[in-house]
Amino acid sequence: MARADLMLKLVEAGSIGNMKLFNKTVEAIIAEERSKNHNVLADRLHEIINQKATKNNTHFSNTITTTQKKLFYETNPQTRLHDLILDSYILESCNELIEEHFRSDLLRSYNLEPRHRIMLAGPPGNGKTSLAEAIANELMVPFITVRYEGVIDSFLGETSNKLNELFEYVRSRKCVLFFDEFDAIGKERGDSQETGEIKRVVSSLLLQIDRLPSHVVVITATNHPELLDRAVWRRFQVKLELAHPTKKQINQWLDKYEIDYDMPLEYTRRTLIDNLEGMSFSNLNDFGLDIRRRYVLSLPNANTKEIVRSTLKNLRNQYVHSDLRGENNGRETTTNASDSNDGR
Repeated sequence: MARADLMLKLVEAGSIGNMKLFNKTVEAIIAEERSKNHNVLADRLHEIINQKATKNNTHFSNTITTTQKKLFYETNPQTRLHDLILDSYILESCNELIEEHFRSDLLRSYNLEPRHRIMLAGPPGNGKTSLAEAIANELMVPFITVRYEGVIDSFLGETSNKLNELFEYVRSRKCVLFFDEFDAIGKERGDSQETGEIKRVVSSLLLQIDRLPSHVVVITATNHPELLDRAVWRRFQVKLELAHPTKKQINQWLDKYEIDYDMPLEYTRRTLIDNLEGMSFSNLNDFGLDIRRRYVLSLPNANTKEIVRSTLKNLRNQYVHSDLRGENNGRETTTNASDSNDGR
Protein backbone atom coordinates (compact mmCIF):
# COMPACT_ATOMS: atom_id res chain seq x y z
CA MET A 1 0.00 0.00 0.00
CA ALA A 2 1.05 3.58 -0.60
CA ARG A 3 2.32 5.64 2.31
CA ALA A 4 -0.29 7.39 4.42
CA ASP A 5 1.16 10.84 3.65
CA LEU A 6 0.82 10.21 -0.09
CA MET A 7 -2.78 9.08 0.32
CA LEU A 8 -3.56 12.26 2.22
CA LYS A 9 -1.93 14.40 -0.46
CA LEU A 10 -3.84 12.56 -3.17
CA VAL A 11 -7.17 13.21 -1.45
CA GLU A 12 -6.19 16.84 -0.83
CA ALA A 13 -5.27 17.34 -4.49
CA GLY A 14 -8.55 15.82 -5.65
CA SER A 15 -10.65 17.86 -3.24
CA ILE A 16 -9.23 21.21 -4.34
CA GLY A 17 -8.63 20.32 -7.99
CA ASN A 18 -4.87 20.88 -7.77
CA MET A 19 -3.60 18.90 -10.77
CA LYS A 20 0.02 19.83 -10.15
CA LEU A 21 -0.12 18.32 -6.66
CA PHE A 22 -2.15 15.38 -7.99
CA ASN A 23 0.41 14.48 -10.67
CA LYS A 24 3.33 14.94 -8.31
CA THR A 25 1.68 12.64 -5.73
CA VAL A 26 0.90 9.96 -8.30
CA GLU A 27 4.51 10.06 -9.49
CA ALA A 28 5.65 9.50 -5.91
CA ILE A 29 3.21 6.60 -5.46
CA ILE A 30 4.42 4.96 -8.70
CA ALA A 31 8.03 5.35 -7.57
CA GLU A 32 7.16 3.91 -4.15
CA GLU A 33 5.39 0.87 -5.60
CA ARG A 34 8.09 0.25 -8.19
CA SER A 35 10.75 0.32 -5.46
CA LYS A 36 8.82 -2.53 -3.77
CA ASN A 37 8.75 -4.47 -7.06
CA HIS A 38 4.99 -3.93 -7.30
CA ASN A 39 5.45 -3.40 -11.02
CA VAL A 40 1.96 -4.49 -12.07
CA LEU A 41 0.38 -1.86 -9.81
CA ALA A 42 2.95 0.76 -10.86
CA ASP A 43 2.32 0.06 -14.55
CA ARG A 44 -1.44 0.22 -14.05
CA LEU A 45 -1.19 3.57 -12.26
CA HIS A 46 1.06 4.81 -15.04
CA GLU A 47 -1.44 3.68 -17.67
CA ILE A 48 -4.33 5.47 -15.97
CA ILE A 49 -2.47 8.73 -15.40
CA ASN A 50 -1.07 8.67 -18.92
CA GLN A 51 -4.54 8.32 -20.41
CA LYS A 52 -5.62 11.41 -18.48
CA ALA A 53 -2.47 13.27 -19.50
CA THR A 54 -3.11 12.45 -23.16
CA LYS A 55 -6.57 14.00 -22.97
CA ASN A 56 -4.93 17.16 -21.64
CA ASN A 57 -2.32 17.16 -24.43
CA THR A 58 0.47 16.41 -21.96
CA HIS A 59 2.73 13.42 -21.63
CA PHE A 60 3.49 11.28 -18.61
CA SER A 61 5.81 8.38 -19.32
CA ASN A 62 7.22 5.64 -17.15
CA THR A 63 8.90 3.55 -19.83
CA ILE A 64 12.16 4.20 -21.65
CA THR A 65 11.64 5.43 -25.20
CA THR A 66 14.24 5.07 -27.94
CA THR A 67 15.02 8.78 -27.64
CA GLN A 68 15.39 8.59 -23.87
CA LYS A 69 17.94 5.78 -24.18
CA LYS A 70 20.22 8.29 -25.89
CA LEU A 71 19.93 10.72 -22.99
CA PHE A 72 21.31 8.67 -20.10
CA TYR A 73 22.95 5.49 -18.85
CA GLU A 74 21.10 3.56 -16.15
CA THR A 75 23.17 1.12 -14.09
CA ASN A 76 23.07 -0.74 -10.81
CA PRO A 77 25.66 0.98 -8.59
CA GLN A 78 28.59 -1.12 -7.36
CA THR A 79 30.79 1.32 -5.42
CA ARG A 80 30.26 1.29 -1.65
CA LEU A 81 30.66 4.27 0.63
CA HIS A 82 33.08 2.50 2.96
CA ASP A 83 35.34 1.71 -0.03
CA LEU A 84 36.11 5.42 -0.42
CA ILE A 85 38.62 7.50 1.52
CA LEU A 86 36.73 10.65 2.46
CA ASP A 87 37.09 13.64 4.75
CA SER A 88 35.11 13.08 7.93
CA TYR A 89 32.75 15.98 7.19
CA ILE A 90 31.95 14.55 3.74
CA LEU A 91 31.25 11.10 5.15
CA GLU A 92 29.08 12.58 7.90
CA SER A 93 27.13 14.69 5.39
CA CYS A 94 26.49 11.65 3.18
CA ASN A 95 25.39 9.49 6.11
CA GLU A 96 23.00 12.21 7.27
CA LEU A 97 21.43 12.47 3.81
CA ILE A 98 21.10 8.68 3.54
CA GLU A 99 19.42 8.55 6.96
CA GLU A 100 16.96 11.24 5.88
CA HIS A 101 15.85 9.12 2.94
CA PHE A 102 15.53 5.93 4.93
CA ARG A 103 13.50 7.78 7.58
CA SER A 104 11.57 9.97 5.16
CA ASP A 105 8.22 8.84 6.61
CA LEU A 106 9.14 10.36 9.95
CA LEU A 107 10.24 13.60 8.30
CA ARG A 108 7.03 13.81 6.29
CA SER A 109 4.94 13.32 9.42
CA TYR A 110 6.40 16.70 10.45
CA ASN A 111 5.81 18.17 6.97
CA LEU A 112 9.51 17.90 6.06
CA GLU A 113 11.21 16.34 3.03
CA PRO A 114 14.66 14.70 2.85
CA ARG A 115 17.34 16.73 1.10
CA HIS A 116 17.88 15.51 -2.44
CA ARG A 117 20.06 18.02 -4.30
CA ILE A 118 23.83 17.63 -3.93
CA MET A 119 26.69 19.57 -5.54
CA LEU A 120 30.15 17.98 -5.69
CA ALA A 121 33.06 20.26 -6.63
CA GLY A 122 36.81 19.85 -6.89
CA PRO A 123 39.66 19.02 -9.26
CA PRO A 124 39.31 15.98 -11.54
CA GLY A 125 40.20 12.50 -10.39
CA ASN A 126 39.23 12.82 -6.73
CA GLY A 127 36.16 10.64 -6.58
CA LYS A 128 33.13 12.79 -7.42
CA THR A 129 31.62 10.14 -9.70
CA SER A 130 32.52 7.36 -7.28
CA LEU A 131 30.88 9.20 -4.40
CA ALA A 132 27.70 9.77 -6.42
CA GLU A 133 27.56 6.07 -7.29
CA ALA A 134 28.22 5.11 -3.67
CA ILE A 135 25.30 7.25 -2.50
CA ALA A 136 23.05 5.47 -5.02
CA ASN A 137 24.34 2.14 -3.73
CA GLU A 138 23.63 3.07 -0.09
CA LEU A 139 20.13 4.24 -1.05
CA MET A 140 19.66 1.01 -3.05
CA VAL A 141 18.39 2.82 -6.15
CA PRO A 142 19.46 2.90 -9.83
CA PHE A 143 22.29 5.23 -10.85
CA ILE A 144 21.32 7.33 -13.88
CA THR A 145 24.13 9.26 -15.58
CA VAL A 146 23.24 11.99 -18.07
CA ARG A 147 24.76 11.64 -21.54
CA TYR A 148 25.61 15.15 -22.69
CA GLU A 149 26.17 14.05 -26.27
CA GLY A 150 22.50 13.06 -26.29
CA VAL A 151 21.15 16.06 -24.39
CA ILE A 152 23.06 18.98 -25.88
CA ASP A 153 21.88 19.28 -29.46
CA SER A 154 23.62 21.22 -32.23
CA PHE A 155 20.21 22.81 -32.70
CA LEU A 156 20.07 24.53 -29.32
CA GLY A 157 16.28 24.78 -29.38
CA GLU A 158 16.14 20.98 -29.05
CA THR A 159 18.25 20.88 -25.88
CA SER A 160 15.41 22.07 -23.64
CA ASN A 161 13.10 19.47 -25.18
CA LYS A 162 15.59 16.71 -24.49
CA LEU A 163 16.02 17.89 -20.91
CA ASN A 164 12.24 17.69 -20.57
CA GLU A 165 12.31 14.07 -21.76
CA LEU A 166 15.08 13.21 -19.32
CA PHE A 167 13.32 14.69 -16.31
CA GLU A 168 10.00 13.22 -17.41
CA TYR A 169 11.51 9.74 -17.17
CA VAL A 170 13.13 10.11 -13.74
CA ARG A 171 10.26 11.87 -11.96
CA SER A 172 8.39 8.65 -11.20
CA ARG A 173 11.44 6.63 -10.17
CA LYS A 174 13.45 6.39 -7.00
CA CYS A 175 16.94 6.97 -8.36
CA VAL A 176 20.10 9.05 -8.28
CA LEU A 177 20.33 11.36 -11.29
CA PHE A 178 23.96 12.29 -11.91
CA PHE A 179 25.23 15.23 -13.98
CA ASP A 180 29.00 15.00 -14.43
CA GLU A 181 30.87 18.12 -15.61
CA PHE A 182 27.77 20.11 -14.74
CA ASP A 183 29.41 23.37 -15.81
CA ALA A 184 28.90 22.19 -19.41
CA ILE A 185 25.17 22.83 -19.05
CA GLY A 186 24.78 25.00 -15.94
CA LYS A 187 26.91 27.95 -17.03
CA GLU A 188 26.58 31.45 -15.64
CA ARG A 189 23.80 33.21 -17.55
CA GLY A 190 25.62 36.52 -17.27
CA ASP A 191 28.49 35.18 -19.42
CA SER A 192 28.71 37.57 -22.37
CA GLN A 193 30.13 34.79 -24.55
CA GLU A 194 26.97 32.70 -24.29
CA THR A 195 23.92 33.01 -26.51
CA GLY A 196 20.41 33.77 -25.35
CA GLU A 197 19.42 30.18 -26.16
CA ILE A 198 22.02 28.78 -23.78
CA LYS A 199 20.67 31.07 -21.07
CA ARG A 200 17.18 29.73 -21.71
CA VAL A 201 18.50 26.16 -21.42
CA VAL A 202 19.98 26.97 -18.01
CA SER A 203 16.67 28.50 -16.91
CA SER A 204 14.81 25.40 -18.11
CA LEU A 205 17.26 23.16 -16.28
CA LEU A 206 16.84 25.04 -13.00
CA LEU A 207 13.07 24.87 -13.31
CA GLN A 208 13.20 21.11 -13.90
CA ILE A 209 15.45 20.58 -10.87
CA ASP A 210 13.07 22.60 -8.72
CA ARG A 211 10.14 20.43 -9.79
CA LEU A 212 11.76 17.09 -9.03
CA PRO A 213 10.24 15.18 -6.10
CA SER A 214 12.51 14.31 -3.19
CA HIS A 215 12.67 10.61 -4.11
CA VAL A 216 14.88 11.66 -7.05
CA VAL A 217 18.32 12.50 -5.67
CA VAL A 218 20.10 14.89 -8.04
CA ILE A 219 23.89 14.91 -7.79
CA THR A 220 25.99 17.24 -9.91
CA ALA A 221 29.77 17.31 -10.23
CA THR A 222 31.98 20.09 -11.52
CA ASN A 223 35.69 20.72 -11.89
CA HIS A 224 35.02 24.43 -12.45
CA PRO A 225 32.50 25.71 -9.87
CA GLU A 226 33.38 29.30 -10.80
CA LEU A 227 31.64 28.79 -14.16
CA LEU A 228 28.30 27.82 -12.65
CA ASP A 229 25.35 30.17 -12.63
CA ARG A 230 24.83 31.67 -9.18
CA ALA A 231 21.22 30.50 -9.21
CA VAL A 232 22.47 26.93 -9.69
CA TRP A 233 24.34 27.08 -6.38
CA ARG A 234 21.20 28.13 -4.53
CA ARG A 235 19.32 25.05 -5.76
CA PHE A 236 21.61 22.61 -3.96
CA GLN A 237 21.04 21.81 -0.30
CA VAL A 238 24.33 19.93 0.17
CA LYS A 239 27.60 21.28 -1.25
CA LEU A 240 30.75 19.18 -0.83
CA GLU A 241 34.30 19.81 -2.02
CA LEU A 242 36.49 16.82 -2.88
CA ALA A 243 40.10 17.99 -2.87
CA HIS A 244 43.35 16.13 -3.53
CA PRO A 245 44.15 13.55 -0.86
CA THR A 246 46.02 14.77 2.20
CA LYS A 247 49.10 12.98 3.54
CA LYS A 248 46.86 11.20 6.02
CA GLN A 249 44.56 10.01 3.25
CA ILE A 250 47.50 8.87 1.11
CA ASN A 251 48.66 6.85 4.10
CA GLN A 252 45.15 5.35 4.40
CA TRP A 253 45.23 4.49 0.70
CA LEU A 254 48.60 2.78 1.08
CA ASP A 255 47.32 0.81 4.09
CA LYS A 256 44.32 -0.38 2.13
CA TYR A 257 46.41 -1.22 -0.93
CA GLU A 258 48.90 -3.36 0.98
CA ILE A 259 46.12 -5.16 2.86
CA ASP A 260 43.87 -5.75 -0.17
CA TYR A 261 46.66 -7.17 -2.32
CA ASP A 262 48.92 -8.53 0.42
CA MET A 263 51.80 -6.64 -1.19
CA PRO A 264 54.24 -4.68 0.99
CA LEU A 265 55.69 -1.89 -1.16
CA GLU A 266 59.20 -2.16 0.33
CA TYR A 267 59.62 1.58 0.90
CA THR A 268 59.09 3.64 4.03
CA ARG A 269 55.77 5.41 4.24
CA ARG A 270 57.51 8.76 4.38
CA THR A 271 59.24 8.14 1.05
CA LEU A 272 56.04 6.96 -0.61
CA ILE A 273 53.90 9.78 0.78
CA ASP A 274 56.47 12.44 -0.16
CA ASN A 275 56.45 11.18 -3.74
CA LEU A 276 52.68 10.75 -3.99
CA GLU A 277 51.68 14.03 -2.35
CA GLY A 278 49.78 16.29 -4.75
CA MET A 279 48.42 13.38 -6.76
CA SER A 280 44.69 12.78 -7.19
CA PHE A 281 42.98 9.58 -6.07
CA SER A 282 42.83 8.61 -9.73
CA ASN A 283 46.62 8.98 -9.95
CA LEU A 284 47.01 6.82 -6.83
CA ASN A 285 44.82 4.11 -8.33
CA ASP A 286 46.81 4.20 -11.58
CA PHE A 287 50.02 3.94 -9.53
CA GLY A 288 48.68 0.86 -7.76
CA LEU A 289 47.48 -0.78 -10.96
CA ASP A 290 50.84 -0.18 -12.69
CA ILE A 291 52.65 -1.89 -9.82
CA ARG A 292 50.35 -4.90 -9.95
CA ARG A 293 50.75 -5.26 -13.73
CA ARG A 294 54.54 -5.12 -13.58
CA TYR A 295 54.55 -7.50 -10.62
CA VAL A 296 52.41 -10.12 -12.41
CA LEU A 297 54.43 -9.85 -15.63
CA SER A 298 57.69 -10.26 -13.67
CA LEU A 299 56.66 -13.47 -11.90
CA PRO A 300 58.18 -15.72 -10.64
CA ASN A 301 61.16 -13.40 -10.10
CA ALA A 302 59.32 -10.19 -9.30
CA ASN A 303 61.34 -7.57 -7.40
CA THR A 304 58.71 -5.42 -5.67
CA LYS A 305 61.20 -2.79 -4.53
CA GLU A 306 62.53 -2.24 -8.05
CA ILE A 307 59.02 -2.22 -9.52
CA VAL A 308 57.89 0.48 -7.05
CA ARG A 309 61.02 2.56 -7.72
CA SER A 310 60.48 2.38 -11.49
CA THR A 311 56.74 3.17 -11.18
CA LEU A 312 57.43 6.22 -9.00
CA LYS A 313 59.99 7.45 -11.52
CA ASN A 314 57.52 7.09 -14.41
CA LEU A 315 54.85 8.85 -12.38
CA ARG A 316 57.16 11.80 -11.66
CA ASN A 317 58.08 12.07 -15.35
CA GLN A 318 54.41 12.19 -16.32
CA TYR A 319 53.83 15.02 -13.86
CA VAL A 320 56.81 17.00 -15.15
CA HIS A 321 55.36 16.80 -18.66
CA SER A 322 51.86 17.70 -17.47
CA ASP A 323 53.35 20.72 -15.67
CA LEU A 324 54.97 21.86 -18.91
CA ARG A 325 51.57 21.62 -20.63
CA GLY A 326 49.90 23.51 -17.78
CA GLU A 327 47.74 20.52 -16.82
CA ASN A 328 48.87 20.17 -13.23
CA ASN A 329 47.04 23.22 -11.86
CA GLY A 330 50.16 24.59 -10.24
CA ARG A 331 50.68 21.60 -7.96
CA GLU A 332 54.23 20.91 -6.96
CA THR A 333 55.58 17.44 -7.58
CA THR A 334 58.13 15.77 -5.38
CA THR A 335 61.19 14.38 -7.09
CA ASN A 336 63.28 13.44 -4.11
CA ALA A 337 62.51 9.73 -3.78
CA SER A 338 65.82 8.09 -3.07
CA ASP A 339 66.96 4.57 -2.49
CA SER A 340 68.74 5.79 0.65
CA ASN A 341 65.39 6.13 2.45
CA ASP A 342 63.64 2.99 1.29
CA GLY A 343 63.86 0.70 4.29
CA ARG A 344 60.69 -0.48 5.94
